[in-house]
Amino acid sequence: MAKVAFIGLGVMGFPMAGHLARKGGHDVTVYNRTAEKAERWVAEFGGRRAATPAEAAAGRDFVFSCVGNDDDLRSVTLAEGGAFAGMRPGATFVDHTTASATIARELAAAAAERGFGFLDAPVSGGQAGAENGVLTVMAGGEGEVFEAARPVIACYARMIGLMGPAGAGQLTKMVNQIAIAGLVQGLSEALHFAGRSGLDVEKVVGVISKGAAQSWQMENRWQTMVEDRFDHGFAVDWMRKDLAICLDEARRNGATLPVTALVDQFYAEVQKMGGRRWDTSSLIKRLAR
Repeated sequence: MAKVAFIGLGVMGFPMAGHLARKGGHDVTVYNRTAEKAERWVAEFGGRRAATPAEAAAGRDFVFSCVGNDDDLRSVTLAEGGAFAGMRPGATFVDHTTASATIARELAAAAAERGFGFLDAPVSGGQAGAENGVLTVMAGGEGEVFEAARPVIACYARMIGLMGPAGAGQLTKMVNQIAIAGLVQGLSEALHFAGRSGLDVEKVVGVISKGAAQSWQMENRWQTMVEDRFDHGFAVDWMRKDLAICLDEARRNGATLPVTALVDQFYAEVQKMGGRRWDTSSLIKRLAR
């Protein structure tokens, strides 16, 4: 059993922290900007809530975070009352936020100066993956720090990989989102074409999903896409945030991402249609207009 803290109890963090308490049996302290959500977490899982990130981090072996963006991350780590002010030397901070590689390197350097470890460890698998404890975690940081944290992270993950030094986890998550953006657009066009051709879409998917066209998106989203149901999954707003990070990094490293840039604009159209909180598979709605 480890002494851990979890900062950020959104749709991902709430169940992830829950797995640390129930599955891992760890001593968990939580912090959330909205205190009511932290109180609800404590009522469901036990442990205790803290009034500030620094208080949550004090005396903990591992401190986890899952917040919104770079600015949120700086606020809960480096600002007054931030977690870094409360952490002891030898502890480890694990950030599950999907953020930039720049902030990951910045926080890794700040942690090293203070004598504790840091991993940037964004996740894939969405809300369902968090609730079921089967997330994929892609980490950046030092090998020793990663190996110490791996058994604790395993409470809510089925795949945990060290991708390289600080920032490599975030860069790998960008690769993930770039691949998904193109896949979903391709699947949207394929289903749209099948429908307009008068084909039985279920039969089509039943055949092509056993060949080279198969993907997680096809297996898990084709039916809700053709049924015009998008009140689940990873929201368009969140995907656009992630793609902005990808495109910004591409400008920095010289990568050419024409399809990603185009799909990002398609998602902007979905937002204008009222789909800010629709699942990312809602790209197909653009084609049905």
